[in-house]
Amino acid sequence: MDTFGIGPGQGLEGLERALAFRMYAVVNEQHAEWSADGRTLRFVMDACRVQQARARKGLPPFPCRPVGEVEFVTFARAVDPRIVTRCLACPPEPNPGGACTWEFTLAE
Repeated sequence: MDTFGIGPGQGLEGLERALAFRMYAVVNEQHAEWSADGRTLRFVMDACRVQQARARKGLPPFPCRPVGEVEFVTFARAVDPRIVTRCLACPPEPNPGGACTWEFTLAE
């Protein structure tokens, strides 16, 4: 985080910046969107190379919610321990908005 100028306690703004530096940001299509009140950051994996490769091979979607729950919760807390993470959709659940969607809020 020091390398990218993300100091401790930078909240959702710091998390948005940090998400853009993950390796997955290079290999997958993703975007972040803010709620109208600016209190919630929604992260959408638009296209996941793992899920795309499985589909090409005729395999079922990888059920990645348990992996994401560890990864995104830990990642968000490393940026700011006040961040609360919630999975909105994750394969194999249908998600017309992308491969997976995660929501982050800052605890009061």
